[in-house]
Amino acid sequence: MIEVNAVYVLVVREFKKLVREKSRLVSALARPVLWLFLVGGGMSRFVTPGMGINYMQFIFPGIIGMTILFSSIFSSISIIWDKEFGLMKEILVAPVSRFSIVVGKALSGTVVSVIQAAVILMFFPFLGIKLNFPAVLNTILIAVLLSFCISSLGIIISTFYESFESFSVIMNFIVMPMFFLSGAMYPVNRLPAILKILSKLNPLTYGIDALKHSILPNSGMADFSIITDLAVLVIASVVFVLAAGLLFERKK
Repeated sequence: MIEVNAVYVLVVREFKKLVREKSRLVSALARPVLWLFLVGGGMSRFVTPGMGINYMQFIFPGIIGMTILFSSIFSSISIIWDKEFGLMKEILVAPVSRFSIVVGKALSGTVVSVIQAAVILMFFPFLGIKLNFPAVLNTILIAVLLSFCISSLGIIISTFYESFESFSVIMNFIVMPMFFLSGAMYPVNRLPAILKILSKLNPLTYGIDALKHSILPNSGMADFSIITDLAVLVIASVVFVLAAGLLFERKK
């Protein structure tokens, strides 16, 4: 019960931060909306994916993936803030396992990310996309799995930095390359060989591909099977949690 309570406290803490910081929620939602309607709307005049869908519909799963990526990473990177203000030391001396802390932080990032992704998902009628309740539910479940995976990766990243001054490094060399190599804006199978290899090493690629299966079924836009997507996300999540737990153990 102590381990469960530790996870619960970390999740509730992050949720309360989201509720109290209204500007954080607004800014987090503004980015994907701008990309969807400005970038997507502009590019739709020049790019035609085919199969009866337009470019804005094609990038919609990628925009949801973008929402999850930024929200999950930022929630996990808050560990760096906790280090700077000494809160992380108090958490680490608590009589709970490091894996409980990792799972708690990952779940807290998941809750915040899924809430934001669900808000963006509600734009589907304005894009001419038809989703029934099972499709919406499947999309939310995929978002949960992807959010947990990316949050766990963010925890690993945060263990290597002690100051929030490294935020620009994380953004420019980790977050943005992950987004552009995920197939969010263009199909993975049309990338050059070297970029295609890098894309297949990117867990976000499989999350967005799974979202394409759910949001754009029978469109032919997905690059992998749904079984492959889910298997990679599950395996990556387990590996990231174990790795993050081991890295936290070094802080004893």
